[in-house]
Parts: sequence; C-alpha cells; structure tokens
Amino acid sequence: MRVFSLRQASRAVLVSMSMSAGIALSLSVNAATSTQAQNDMSPAANQTNSTRLTPANSADGIIALVNDNAILKSDLAAAMAQSQARAQAAGEPITNPAQLQSEVLNALILRELQLSLVNRMGLKPDEAAINQRLAQIAQAEGLDSIATLQQRLDSAQAGSYANLRKKLIEDAAIQALQQRQIANRVRISEQDIDAFLASPEAKRLNQSEYQTIHVRVPYVDDYNRLSAAQRSEALAVAQRLRTRLQTPNIDVEMAMNDSQGDYPIALQGGDMGFHRAAALPTELSTEITKLDIGAVSEPLITPEGIDVIKLADKKTSDTMIIPQWHTRHILVKVDELQTDALAEQKINDLYEQLRQGADFADLAATYSDDPGSAGRGGDLEWVSEDDMVAPFEAVMKNTSVGDYSAPFKTQFGWHILKVEGQRQHDVSDQYRRNMARQALYQRLAPQAQEDWLQELQASAYIQVLAP
Repeated sequence: MRVFSLRQASRAVLVSMSMSAGIALSLSVNAATSTQAQNDMSPAANQTNSTRLTPANSADGIIALVNDNAILKSDLAAAMAQSQARAQAAGEPITNPAQLQSEVLNALILRELQLSLVNRMGLKPDEAAINQRLAQIAQAEGLDSIATLQQRLDSAQAGSYANLRKKLIEDAAIQALQQRQIANRVRISEQDIDAFLASPEAKRLNQSEYQTIHVRVPYVDDYNRLSAAQRSEALAVAQRLRTRLQTPNIDVEMAMNDSQGDYPIALQGGDMGFHRAAALPTELSTEITKLDIGAVSEPLITPEGIDVIKLADKKTSDTMIIPQWHTRHILVKVDELQTDALAEQKINDLYEQLRQGADFADLAATYSDDPGSAGRGGDLEWVSEDDMVAPFEAVMKNTSVGDYSAPFKTQFGWHILKVEGQRQHDVSDQYRRNMARQALYQRLAPQAQEDWLQELQASAYIQVLAP
C-alpha cells in the first residue's frame, strides 16, 4: 500500500496566496516579547514607527496603510499578476481589473492584519511539518530532496527558497490563528447535540465500519498553478482508475499500475482496511456512506489530488467497544532549567528506587513534573488508544497489568509508567456525541470565520490611498 494522508487542508477566506496543509503550530510562552515578522508580500511590513513608510517618503508608492504597516503598489501589482496567471492557467475567466484590484487588495490587508496578530500571540511553526511540506513540493517538482529544491530555486533567483519557506510558515500561522479564533467563537451546547442526534443527518454517525479502497492521483504542482492540460491529464488517470476498480475482485496494485500510464507522479493509496465513516473528513464520509458494496465513486477533486474510492465491504454494529488502560506515570521534564542528561539521571534514580520497593504513587506525588497528575500520585485514569503520544502508548501497551516500565523518553521528557488495570469499554454514546459536535462545528465554522475577519478589519486602522 502506498500511504498518503486523508486529511483535507483548511481553506482560508481570501487570505492565503498559496496552499500549506497540515502544518501544526504551538503557542510560544514568550508571546509578549515576540518580534513582528516581515511579510514577504509586503516588504515594508516591519518598518518601525520612526521609519515607517508614508506616501511622502516611499519611492515605490503606498497603496494602503494597515495600522503601523504599509502595502506597496508593487505588492499589489505582483499579487494581481499572480492571480491573473493562475486564472489563465486554470482556464477561468479573468475578473475585470477594477474588481480584481479590490479583491486582491482586501486579501493583502486581511493577511497583514492576521500576520500582525500572529506575531503578537507568538505562534511558532513546527519545523518538521514545514520540512515535510517542502519535501512534498520537491517531490511534485520531480526532485529528490529539499536541498535540491533549494539549489534549483536559488539558482533561478537568489533568496527564492528562503521566501518560499517563509511563505509556508506565514500561511501555516494564519491557518492556526483562524482555527484558534473560530474555536473560541463556535459554542455548541449539549442541547444542540441532542437535537442533532435526533435528526436524519445523524444517521451518518452510526458505528458501521467501511472497508475502502482509496487511491489518489496526486497533482504535479500546487492546484492553483495547474494548467488546464495538467488538470485534464490527472482527471483522465482518475477515470481510467475508476473503470479498472469497477471490475469485481480486482487486484488494487495491478489496477493502479495499469492506470498510471505516463503520468509523472506515482498514484498513492490502496486498501485502507475497515474504518468508521465519521472518523473521516465530512466530504469523504458522505461519499462512502452513499456507496453500495462493490461500487466506485466518481473522481473526487481535492486540493491535494483526485481521489477514487471503492467500497469493498461493510460491517454494521450498534456498539463501539475500545480497549483502555488505567495508567500512572512519573515525568521528568527536559527544559531550559534541566538538561536531557540531568533528567535522564533523575529518572534512572527514581527507577532504581522503584526496584528497591518504593511506592509508585508516592514517588510520582513527590518528584513528577506533570502538575496535572502529580497531585493524584501520577494517576492518568483510564487512557484510550490515541489519547497519548505514540512512544507513551507503545510502552503502555507492552506493560503488564500491575507492572511498571523502564524509563523512556517522549517529546515531553523522561517517563516511567505503571499500568494499574485494563478493560474493554463501551463508548458508543460518547463517540456519537463527539462526532455530532464535530459535524455541528463544521457547519458553524465558516460563518464564525467570516464574522471574525470582518471584526478584525473593522477594529484596525486602514487607509486605502489613490493609485
């Protein structure tokens, strides 16, 4: 099976000029001291108050002032040219110049406002996720590494790679900011969930499991940069694949290889096994639940590629039973006050005390750096699969009931865990309520995002100058 992610990229409203899906960010504890990053689409964005560009001192010319920052005419011209090029490549009609200028300028203003807020909040990118996105871009360009991508970009124009990386970071920051703001605005009550579960739409949240064959035809470039010919080529491959998958008992790898033809990017996916529809993105689950066993979907166009799905089998169940572990742990953090070597020495000392007969709960209460569980003797209560980070879960599953583990390390520091018990637990009602909450959130989020963007714009100082 050729693995790929089923997660869909979140869509920003007129704020992101490129796509960067699945990049996680965290809130910096030093948000108050964060310095404002320069916007690559607004070269004047990081001017200090004393040197801030004004119509009088700008040789380029300012088209808009946004709080303390400026958007230059050259920024607007470049963004308009980019939008026109994408529309032309996609075979879409070109908006009249006045309307295009208004739309693009509004997008630049919203982007500037959000990047300023990102810097005030101290949102920082996950470097591994940024590198993963760059690796995907390199692969789409037919390159074997990020280093090769950097060489190609910088040989064409010095600084191009740095600008691309910076752009991905900014797009990811905006996406994370929007998600944070929307989560604070969407309020879903228990009564809302009850009403949803009583509706016909809630049938999608049943416990049925679907075995799907899910294959993706990846794009050769970012979707917004694809030409009409490139889109047609990808769709033709997807149509060939759909025809092949309609054959009963077809070998999936053979169908993928037969459909590949001269297409430059390898098809991804395969037999994905059994999974619940509600655990997938809404667009996919909606398609899957409509299929009869053996049926194949029409090609589904997504930002990452064209998907073709076949329903191979289906199992119906009214209950959801999951394994759980009653777990305690001791955590020794690695941070600026405690090096990794010191933390490892400390956890090994605690492990030796356990081997000498010390009480696990007493040691956790005294020495654990996890404030949430230390007061309870390290008790994490009942833990389900995917509740904990992967290294912790792996050790937990391999520790016998009543026993404790050897020291091990995660991204949070050094741990020792103890498994107090194990059970099979029915979470059917909880599962349905969580899925109902997610479905309601997806319904309410677009309007909440639009309201927030309007409020952000209304509370800012924005002056649009004559061209």
